[in-house]
Amino acid sequence: MNPAVEANCDGLVGPTHSFAGLAPGNLASAHNKGDPSNPRSAVLEGLAKMRLLADRGLPQFVLPPHERPDVGFLRRIGFAGTDARVIETAAAQAPELLNTACSASPMWAANAATVTPSADAADGRVHFTPANLLTNLHRSLEGDQTMRALRRLFPDEARFAVHEPLPAAPHFADEGAANHVRLCADHGEAGVNLFVWGREAWETWSGRFPARQTLQAFEAIARRHGADGAVFARQGRAAIEAGVFHNDVVCVGARTCLFFHEAAFEDTVGVQADIRAAAAGKFEPQFVEIAAADLPLSEAIASYLFNSMLVSLPGEDRLTLIAPMETAETPRAKAAVDRAMASNGPIGRVEYVDVRQSMRNGGGPACLRLRVALTDAELAAANPAQRFDATLQDRLTVWANEHYRDRLSPADLADPHLLVESRRALDELTQILDLGSAFYPFQQTV
Repeated sequence: MNPAVEANCDGLVGPTHSFAGLAPGNLASAHNKGDPSNPRSAVLEGLAKMRLLADRGLPQFVLPPHERPDVGFLRRIGFAGTDARVIETAAAQAPELLNTACSASPMWAANAATVTPSADAADGRVHFTPANLLTNLHRSLEGDQTMRALRRLFPDEARFAVHEPLPAAPHFADEGAANHVRLCADHGEAGVNLFVWGREAWETWSGRFPARQTLQAFEAIARRHGADGAVFARQGRAAIEAGVFHNDVVCVGARTCLFFHEAAFEDTVGVQADIRAAAAGKFEPQFVEIAAADLPLSEAIASYLFNSMLVSLPGEDRLTLIAPMETAETPRAKAAVDRAMASNGPIGRVEYVDVRQSMRNGGGPACLRLRVALTDAELAAANPAQRFDATLQDRLTVWANEHYRDRLSPADLADPHLLVESRRALDELTQILDLGSAFYPFQQTV
């Protein structure tokens, strides 16, 4: 066994962060559609959360936002002329498509990729498959740039394998780590990989909201990564119908603990049996289930209790829950947390964080990060300029205050100057994070 730690790679909120309500099934996003957003507050909230984890001794990395508006996407669907003309025409003729091109959704790095650590991979490398996210148009634009970003952060091909996204077909609809949980005795030891899927590839789905993840997508990723200890579990249909668009809205896990809502799985007893079988000889799983009678599914979704980060902090035997403020403000959700801590089980304490700008778009603390278990050697092989610390926070705070607006309405997305502002910010960011001179598409055409 090589000692390892769970690092967090957080998505940096982009300058076009807005409430456009583009994702069917994401109730928070739909509820706040059309309201003005505050991109500057959003990025500063994200940086504060990163600082909290870094100060607690967990390695923290920054993933850069994508280029938005995505003028290349608008050109591919028929808009022409100068960049300003493309934006103005799209705003006049197809505002929903302009909203799509402006979405800052790459901030939710839990959807960036599915990760298999070296301890679980057949070839001893850390494997990443960027999610194709094809269920929603605005997210389907992310895969190639995410692959480029991960290859920049983890450039050593002897230690890391950053694959291409799965084929962009409904049969392989893939939403990344938001539907994946890894359990283990220690991050450097072989573990259990729980892959949660919503539908089968050839299944006729007639639900109120889409089931975004297919079984076949996760089977392909497990094969590609050579992932040991794979368990495939069906997401609860009732949960999807209620607005659980990703399983991390009702389930989170770390080390030996799986913390979940009663409605998370279609067959909870079967899932627990499968996890125990896969964990045999490795560790004894601990299941912390919250009953619907104690926390109705609607309140679990509204509070985002299970979209908390469950982390193992250095020097602490029990896990810490990094939960959104909305959990503390929802009485039954807070009571569920308090009971879990009082039970002397695997969860020892909770810390509440303010990520309200992200929450209003349907993303809690766990949505903002991609978890990657890394050995010391793998940590050392990552791009050091993207390693988060107080110095980087200071630089990014100055950068955000200079380049980000403090108010952005949907109508503002039609302002061609927003593209100029965004590109100026991203151009400077490539230098701060040492991303190279041609990291973004607009830099490749200069």
